[in-house]
Amino acid sequence: MVRADSTKEEALRQLSVHEFDRAVVGIGTDVEASILTTSRLLKFAKPVIWAKAISEPHAEILEQLGVHHVIRPEHDMGRRVAHLVRGAMLDYVEFEDNFVMIRTTPPSLAQDRPLEVLQLRSKFDITVVAVKRQGSHWEHTTPQTVLYDDDQIIVQGTKEKAESFSALL
Repeated sequence: MVRADSTKEEALRQLSVHEFDRAVVGIGTDVEASILTTSRLLKFAKPVIWAKAISEPHAEILEQLGVHHVIRPEHDMGRRVAHLVRGAMLDYVEFEDNFVMIRTTPPSLAQDRPLEVLQLRSKFDITVVAVKRQGSHWEHTTPQTVLYDDDQIIVQGTKEKAESFSALL
């Protein structure tokens, strides 16, 4: 077994893997190969490793090994699509710590008055960070920004608060 391990590690060295600052392990269908490859990369003390996981246990093992970024694309995309299918959201990006950004249209209660008057942050605990008018480009909002029914907006906040706001009519 020691011979096989050293041979595989040498193969990675021949590919100059040990010289890179970052490594990506995109092996998704073979959990064992993913874990072994990641383990060998960790022996090279790579500063940043990104690894794909196909299940929660796979992700947990990668995290226990010390992988810096564990990606679960199928899981993440499934959650994103589920949010989009449910309602008024046009796009949905979830970050860590329960923080999201949602692209949606402004509910009627958030239209035709400046944002500073609406006080959406104090009433709904969300922030409208950008607006896109029909035929225009995305722009940052200001307290004086007025939203209209045909605008698209980007709302940020906790998952619960931003989803609730985007569901308002």
